[in-house]
Amino acid sequence: MSKNILWTVSLAFLGLVVLIDPAFANGPVDWAFGFQPAATSSAERIYEFHNLLMIIITGITVFVTLLLIFVVIRYNKHVNKTPSKVTHNVMLEIVWTVLPIVLLIIIAIPSFKILYKNDRIVEPEMTLKITGYQWYWGYEYPDQGGLMFDSRMVATEDLRPDQKRLLSTDNVVVLPIETDIAILVTSNDVIHAWAIPAFGVKIDTVLGRTNETWFRINRVGVYYGQCSELCGKDHSFMPIEVHAVTKEEFEAWTLRAKEEFSANDNMPKNIKLTALQQ
Repeated sequence: MSKNILWTVSLAFLGLVVLIDPAFANGPVDWAFGFQPAATSSAERIYEFHNLLMIIITGITVFVTLLLIFVVIRYNKHVNKTPSKVTHNVMLEIVWTVLPIVLLIIIAIPSFKILYKNDRIVEPEMTLKITGYQWYWGYEYPDQGGLMFDSRMVATEDLRPDQKRLLSTDNVVVLPIETDIAILVTSNDVIHAWAIPAFGVKIDTVLGRTNETWFRINRVGVYYGQCSELCGKDHSFMPIEVHAVTKEEFEAWTLRAKEEFSANDNMPKNIKLTALQQ
């Protein structure tokens, strides 16, 4: 009976994984485990570094735990009634000094490589300017004729069936794949942070300062992020929705967006980019 139950639960779990996986590829889902699939080379490097750290951390944790258990069993007062009076051991001290240094070097080398590659700004093929507001985002495409718009969270009561609660926005960011994109961020008030897990990007937006990063999206999809810096009462209602499309689709969207935003009187015509204009 127990084997049948176990078999049924296993099949149900596998079925759930199959159902979740396609959705998880394009954004977060309930009860998901692990990272979202990487959509940029930066995220891939970060994930690989994380996996290396997990191996090292797990090894250290297991070793220390086993060592503690051994000491408790081997050297408790009932078994070891005459404690050792040894005060030091040169070889042992060399080992436990050198080994952590080696581990830190193993951790530092890939870490520095990631920091260097993420900080090295390539010659961009396009630029996206982002301004954080309480509590929404402003976007500008300077290479697409200065296309500008605001992006706010869609209220729960206004959600369509294909939209996600607390993540979908009224105006989505559309970016082309296989394109080196420079990201310039600033703030119009307090500190915010523009973050998308699948891109491996988290960058602070600060009033009076322009921070810069870049990424190259490697596959089509819908990606979500949120403000990741406490910025006031509606901090949790500042989602980011990015649609990654082909270059041809991006060009077509750009033409439609210019017409739509210029024709809609309710759309903002002039997002203030105070820090970026200095």
